[in-house]
This record gives sequence, C-alpha cells and structure tokens, in this order.
Amino acid sequence: MFVDEIEIYVCSGKGGDGLLHFRKEKYINRGGPDGGDGGKGGDIVFRINPHLNTLAPFRHKERFVAQNGKRGGPQNQTGRSGEKLAIEVPPGTLIFNGKDNVLLGDMTEPDRELIVCLGGRGGRGSARFATSRNQAPRIAEKGEPGVNKGLRLELKLIADIGIIGMPNAGKSSLLAAVTNARPKIADYPFTTLVPNIGVAELNEEITLILADIPGLIEGAHTGLGLGDAFLRHIQRTKVLLHLLDGLSSDPIADYAQINTELSLFDPKLSEKPQVVAFTKIDLLEVQRRWPKVKSDLGELGLRPLAISALQRNNLKTLLLEAHKILINIPEVGEISDKPIYRPETDERAFKIVRLSNGWRIRGIAIERAAAMTYWEYFGSVRRFQRILEALGIHAALKKAGVSEGDTVKIGNHELSWIENLNG
Repeated sequence: MFVDEIEIYVCSGKGGDGLLHFRKEKYINRGGPDGGDGGKGGDIVFRINPHLNTLAPFRHKERFVAQNGKRGGPQNQTGRSGEKLAIEVPPGTLIFNGKDNVLLGDMTEPDRELIVCLGGRGGRGSARFATSRNQAPRIAEKGEPGVNKGLRLELKLIADIGIIGMPNAGKSSLLAAVTNARPKIADYPFTTLVPNIGVAELNEEITLILADIPGLIEGAHTGLGLGDAFLRHIQRTKVLLHLLDGLSSDPIADYAQINTELSLFDPKLSEKPQVVAFTKIDLLEVQRRWPKVKSDLGELGLRPLAISALQRNNLKTLLLEAHKILINIPEVGEISDKPIYRPETDERAFKIVRLSNGWRIRGIAIERAAAMTYWEYFGSVRRFQRILEALGIHAALKKAGVSEGDTVKIGNHELSWIENLNG
C-alpha cells in the first residue's frame, strides 16, 4: 500500500543516573566519593533506505523510543551509553516538527543522517562534586530526560521525469512500455490511484527515472479527484512528459487545464520544461485528428510527438527528447541545502504562574534541573536551591508573593517552599 504522509512519535533515550557512592575498602578510611557518571541516552536519527518508496511501514509502528543510558557504577565507572535508534525512510522524505510544522530535514542525500532528538546526557556521579572544601559531597545527578517530539513525515517521490495528463491519457501504459514497472492499466479514468516509479534504460549510458502521477482534473489543486494528494510528487521532477489523450474531445483544452492546475498548486510547476505527446496514434481515428492537433499545438509554440504505447511508436524518441532537456537543466540545491531560520530558544528563561493551590514554574533549564535532582539527598536539594537563585527564580518568586509552606510545581515535581533551607 502506498502511503505518502504519516505522523509518528519519537523520544530519545534518558541519560543514565550518576551514582552517589563512597570508596569502601579494608584498611582504607575515608576513601572519598567514587560514584561514576551515567551513560548518555541514545539519539533518534533518520537515514535513507534506497529500497523503500512508501511510508507504509509506519502505519504499523508509530512510536520510536531510543535506549536509555545506564547508571554509573562505583570506582568511577561510567555507565554504558544507550544505542542510537536509526529510523529508515525512503528517499525524498520531508520531516516536519508536528507542533509548529517547522521543516527539520529533507532526506535526499543517500549517505545523510539527520539527528532529530539528542539523547539526554548522563548524570554526574558524586566523584565529580568533590572539592578541596567539600571532600565528601552527598551529591549526584540523575540523567537528563530524553527529548520527545511528534513528527509529520511527507514523501515526495524523486524522479527525473514526471508523466502528467488527464485521466486515461495513457500515462500508465507509457510507463509500462518503457520500464519494468507494472502499474494497473484499464480503459477507465483513475485506474492509477497511487504514483508509480520505473527506470528506463535507453542505452548503456542513459538511464531515466520516471514517475507516473495519477490523473488530474479541474480543481485538483483544491483536492478534487486525486489531485493535491499527488501534485507534490511532481515538485521534485525536473522535466514533465505531458500526455494528451488522442481520444479526447478537446486535447488543447486538456493541455490548458492541466497547466492551470499545476500553476494553482505551485507556480514553479508551470515553469518546468515539458515534452508534449499525443497518445494512441495506433488508432485510425487518432491518426485522422493528429494533423489538426499538431497544428493547434504548434500555434502555442509546442513541438508535440505522436506516440503509441501499444505499438511502441516514437517512445525512444520521446524519452531522448526529455533527456536532452534534462541534461541542460542546471543543478539546483534541494530544500535541505537552504538555510532554515529558527529563532534561538533561551533555555534559562522561565515563567511563574499563580495557581489556586500554589505556584507553577515553567522553563527548559529549571524543569531539566528538577528532573535531574536526587530529592532524597540533602546536598542535591541544596544544589537545586542554588540553581533557583542563579536563574533568578528565587527572587522572582519572592517578588510574586510566595510564602513559607506554599506548593511550588516544577515539571512533574511538587515541592514545598522553605525560605531558609539551612535554618
């Protein structure tokens, strides 16, 4: 089943917890802290699998969670890092952040990997907090939480040449005649319900990748018929083969209508070079009409070819004409090569919200610090209070009117406000 748009959930691995531990060996007094750091959580990365041409596998698995880092050990042993989770997608996949629809990456380069969520760093063990003034700190950090995101994947097929035309114009027949593709073919509109791709080998040196795009009708750019669901697949093609149905009552009107739909969906589509072909020339009726159609198209500045997919008439000539145009098109960088502006986020920023039963503090840095704190150890709690002071949250809460014993919520933690922790 062909699927070209899907939504998934991804989450990188949590960092391993740092260990609070002191060296304990016979004949060694006051061995000092030797708790090791936790391992880094696994990243979430995307990579291209050239053998895929649909997003259908994601219909059966929509959640991807990377491995967590392992906890640190005694004797300064660092925990093992979690393995990264590589998600394979077909070439031409666009990856959007589902929350704000920002483009994160355009997967077109075969060897490219895109990291969308970094794994959390490992928490520091007690050995990392020892100083000359505090040689036995009862402090350690939990691992940093992983990053979770909802993503939208959108596939745009990558092909040299896109085959377009009205329903039943002969697009699938042409693709089947010049490649090993086996699209469904029948004598009624909308036989092709999904895009099909095939490879045509003209000789030992020339190979073309063709995409058969389902037939367009008037209003396709608004979603009528099968239109806008497949129009985006034409955006990556460099040359268009525009097929005109030899049995159509008005092929010139068909030509104008298709180009109008392309322009309304994306003005750049109407600028792509086209090779126009009049199909089904093996039929006597079509042969009688061909001179008039050729003349009418000539008045539009076109040099159409008459072809027959059934009898293989003029097919190689048609593809060679398309190839001649293709090799003269300058290379243009894909979306992935263009800089994407994203405003930098101030992780130290915070917001204080007054609740009916206390206070809520929101902010990236403070919520991360809360998640990484060992609340059962006094030293870690005291360190968290110093973080509140350093970020300016302590002063902001006092200014807002916090009182002794008030409930303060940070992330998933619910705390009780104590004015003087040492008191």
